[in-house]
Amino acid sequence: MCRHHFGEDDGAAMDVSQAREVLPTNVKPVHYDLTLEPDFDKFTYEGKVVIDLDVAEDTSSISLNTNELKIHSTTVSSGKQVISSSPDVSYNEDTQTTKVSFKDTIPAGSKATLTQTFTGTLNDNMAGFYRSSFKAEDGSTTYMATTQMEPTDARRAFPCFDEPALKSEFTITLIADKKMTCLSNMDVSSEKEVDSAITGGKRKAVTFNKTPLMSTYLLAFVVGELNCIETSSFRVPVRVYAPKDRDIEHGRFSLELAAKTLDFYEKKFDSKFPLPKMDMIAIPDFSAGAMENWGLVTYRVVDLLIDEKVSSAATKQRVAETVQHELAHQWFGNLVTMDFWDGLWLNEGFATWMSWYSCNVFYPDWKVWEGYVTDNLASALSLDSLRSSHPIEVPVKRADEINQIFDAISYSKGSCVLRMISKYLGEDTFMEGIRRYLKKHAYGNTQTGDLWAALSDVSGKDVEKVMDIWTKRVGFPVVTVTEDPSANSIHVKQNRFLRTADVKPEEDQTLFPVFLGLRTSEGVDEELALLSREADFKIKDMDFFKLNADHSGLYRTSYSPERLRKLGVAAKNGLLTVEDRAGMIADAGALAASGYQKTSGILSLLDSFKSEPAFVVWQEITSRISVLRSAWMFEEEAVRGALKQFQLDLTKDKAHELGWKFKDSDGHIEQQFKGMMFGSAGVAKDEAIVKAAFDMFNKFKSGNSSAIHPNLRGSVYAIALSNGGKEEYEVVLDQALHAKTSDERNTALRALGRAKSPELIQRTLALSLSDDVKGQDIYLPISALRTHPEGIDALWNWVKENWGELERRLPPSLSMLSSVVSITTSSFTHDEQRKAIEDFFAKKSTKGFDKALAQSCDAIRAKAAWIKRDSEDVKDWLKDHGYLQ
Repeated sequence: MCRHHFGEDDGAAMDVSQAREVLPTNVKPVHYDLTLEPDFDKFTYEGKVVIDLDVAEDTSSISLNTNELKIHSTTVSSGKQVISSSPDVSYNEDTQTTKVSFKDTIPAGSKATLTQTFTGTLNDNMAGFYRSSFKAEDGSTTYMATTQMEPTDARRAFPCFDEPALKSEFTITLIADKKMTCLSNMDVSSEKEVDSAITGGKRKAVTFNKTPLMSTYLLAFVVGELNCIETSSFRVPVRVYAPKDRDIEHGRFSLELAAKTLDFYEKKFDSKFPLPKMDMIAIPDFSAGAMENWGLVTYRVVDLLIDEKVSSAATKQRVAETVQHELAHQWFGNLVTMDFWDGLWLNEGFATWMSWYSCNVFYPDWKVWEGYVTDNLASALSLDSLRSSHPIEVPVKRADEINQIFDAISYSKGSCVLRMISKYLGEDTFMEGIRRYLKKHAYGNTQTGDLWAALSDVSGKDVEKVMDIWTKRVGFPVVTVTEDPSANSIHVKQNRFLRTADVKPEEDQTLFPVFLGLRTSEGVDEELALLSREADFKIKDMDFFKLNADHSGLYRTSYSPERLRKLGVAAKNGLLTVEDRAGMIADAGALAASGYQKTSGILSLLDSFKSEPAFVVWQEITSRISVLRSAWMFEEEAVRGALKQFQLDLTKDKAHELGWKFKDSDGHIEQQFKGMMFGSAGVAKDEAIVKAAFDMFNKFKSGNSSAIHPNLRGSVYAIALSNGGKEEYEVVLDQALHAKTSDERNTALRALGRAKSPELIQRTLALSLSDDVKGQDIYLPISALRTHPEGIDALWNWVKENWGELERRLPPSLSMLSSVVSITTSSFTHDEQRKAIEDFFAKKSTKGFDKALAQSCDAIRAKAAWIKRDSEDVKDWLKDHGYLQ
């Protein structure tokens, strides 16, 4: 799954399988025959499932998973004999299991069949078998039925053994009106006319070919009025589907990319894609970014369809990465599946790494590995620097805990660990290990150790010994470097890094294997590793050295202020790569925020980078200044104004040098660079940029739809709303509701929170819960309210007033509530604000979002400590540099 952009244990190794809530092992499913017929008037569906079982031990009961299903009839048979046509059926809501008990015992070694008929709800919670809506040509609302099973919602769709290790074969039949398209994981085997149990009239029954052995969470079925485009440029047909209200040609980019990517992966993995077709479909209501259902990948509309004429370069890159992420899962996750959810990172970390790897091959000019440092590595280190982080392999016991681990640890830290190991072993060796792993475990289930075994086998190195600590322990180290010039050596020491800067001795027990990646004028030594608490290393030339070359290691490096200054000079002299420069700024910023260094040091470092030429480094520079400004959000006006002025001085020259006119010859990175610098200097009130933004905005308002370039759209809206009033708001709101593409609507929705007047803040908040905004997008209008103190306060009051409504709309079992809690609480910066949040939730059930809440509180705690520590230091620096009187 592609997510849309915990636990306080030190990660002591434990047998994670002991405490899991899992089904009894007396029977094992081998085949499901499932028939479903949706009713779009009542939003329900009728279902029948026939499950063939192998009986492993003498059995007088069968337990399986169900959730919110009404079971009408149950029959148990063995061979030709009916064991019971009215067994005792009991339901346990807490464990989401139905137990079928009968008098006669079925002996071990025999076969059994369980048949159930049931009714389910086509819910609007984007889980299980659910409904999604779009507007028909006549303006009426039209519905389609679709699925989202991961992690534990197949049981919402039909009675099943809903655990990843209980793989089975599936034969699916969908019954629907003749005008509807029916899709599932496999291709169609037959279609016939049947009498409908729902309408009484004639409908079609579409039966699909039997699937290979697969897990329940990867099943998918879709019924709706759809358009389709197809390509035959891959060995099997590849198609993109979309609801009839969309321009299907917007799927062309993803379609061609998918065909090329499947071909690339087949060769790279030395493993044929095993299904007869590959479908990808845009779903109007979708809680994640995309879901890798085998042979039928479902996507948010914005992550699959793209109109290249009105989309920014960043949007195109996101779509490409999402498609390549989901297709990597067809092997890694679908063909070979983790045996339980604590191995989720195996799926997600690998698909993330692979999407960057393949993106780099397909689009070398995008330089995605440079961006890896400011994107994936940054989000991994950010979340993992909180006490409420969790190990990559996180013990999960129950269904409601699983959704919360689809986070930056499973995805970003997981992929960073793989990047680290691929650098350590060499990319070719790493890929050969992956090929062996896929071959050995095809159609089976694995644990992390199986991957390490395959990599050890091919490399001859003890990979498990090195990597286990990284996946089983929480956190990462800061490596402190002290220099001894007389001995030509450096002393390095590792300690646990926490953003709150209050590591207790018992939290600093883990010693990580740290790959030092020492860069000197002679090149990079990849073999050097710190395996103990501290060690000394000889360096020939003390004039120039840097640890963690290209930042492929998961740690922060703390240098002396003097060394940091020398590295700044080395950067100017071209001795450091783009990744080195961005990573060095990121480290210095994080170390200042957590008390390892003074904040004045990072301010001086940023100031020295004004002539920096690379986009990715500027991404890090602008991100660091906004982190600082957000932490100082509630401080005195003069200091906030001085920091804003510093941002302006830092960014304006580069913004003007690049300009904001686009030509066809601008490269992918140059387009994003111009857009970012225009926005960064513009929101800091560069006069020329504010004027240019209003010129474009006013032309746009008076009907020139191409007056704002796609790469500038978000920034122009932000500048217009934060400097304008009601009139500007109406224009952006109109785009949020009526723009032609989802991408354009989302850009407008994301900007609305920039408007600061109390009346407009209330309108933005009301909009997010109105019928005009789909449940999947509830976080879009509210997110920009975090850019000003008035918005942050209003957001929190809104949550308190609307808590009941939010819980009702966003059930805790889905991940959306977690996102909303995080967005509405984490921007505070003072301890009394944190206490108010803790007091409010003390009286509430936090099931399903307790990790997000703990992480918000941790983040506030860290900011509060930072301000206390460095408030005077920041003021002094601003005074010394003429920003404060």
